[in-house]
Amino acid sequence: MAVPKRKTSKKRKRTRESANMKMSAPNLSVCPQCHEPKLPHRVCSNCGYYNKKEILTVE
Repeated sequence: MAVPKRKTSKKRKRTRESANMKMSAPNLSVCPQCHEPKLPHRVCSNCGYYNKKEILTVE
């Protein structure tokens, strides 16, 4: 079983953890059809349109 030879220093541990702190939530864009927030390059879940074309029929 692999066991570390030396104790991981605080600096090394915090440097590794800080990479995750920089991540942020994805930006939302506005749907041109219904003006609801949606993820970019995805079909709008509210109206079903993508690139000015109806892809899904939403009830």
